[in-house]
Order: sequence, then structure tokens, then C-alpha cells
Amino acid sequence: MADTQQVDTKAGWAERWAEYRLSRMAGRIDAFSKAHGGAEAQVAYLGERGARIVLVGEDGAWGDLVARSPEAARKAVEKSGITVHDDFDGEFAAKVETGPYEWSRMAGIQVGGPSNT
Repeated sequence: MADTQQVDTKAGWAERWAEYRLSRMAGRIDAFSKAHGGAEAQVAYLGERGARIVLVGEDGAWGDLVARSPEAARKAVEKSGITVHDDFDGEFAAKVETGPYEWSRMAGIQVGGPSNT
């Protein structure tokens, strides 16, 4: 009789899925960077929820993504090749340009804009 060996098809599945999520997030970061003439990022810990990646484009546009962990967030940003800041302050924060939409959503009730409900 021939020796047979059972192959575990689930072995490595979690690692492959994590790599897929990482590549997809890095792709989204890269797309944002290309659309806005370059970008920089900051990773903020959200507790059990994971980590928030705040992206700021060279044109002042900003956006964010949420990763499952701070490690995953940092890996995605590093894979995309953009600069990562430790804090969201100083020159980095000054690059963000807010428009009428952001102002009406942040202080809409106080300044007579649309309510947040």
C-alpha cells in the first residue's frame, strides 16, 4: 500500500486572508495618494475596534480608514510607501483643508447649518 497523507486545506487560510486585507487596504491608501498628489498618514489607536488611519493628501484633502489592529494599520501604510506621523499635530495637521461641508457638520447647529440628525 502507498503511504497517504492528508492535506489540510485550511492551513494558512487565516494568514492568506490577513495578507489579502492588508494588500487591499494598502491599495486604497495608494489610490488616495495618487488621486491627491501624494499623501501622509497617522495611525490612531481605537481600542478593541482597531486603529484609524488618517490620510492627508498634498492638496489638503483628507480621509480615513479603519484597520483591525494598529499593527495591521502600520503594515498597510508602510506597504503603500507613504510617510507615517506619530501625532496629528503641527505642520501635518495644518495641511488639512476643510470646506463648507465639514464646517456645517462639525458646528452646524451652532452656526445655523443643517443639524447632525
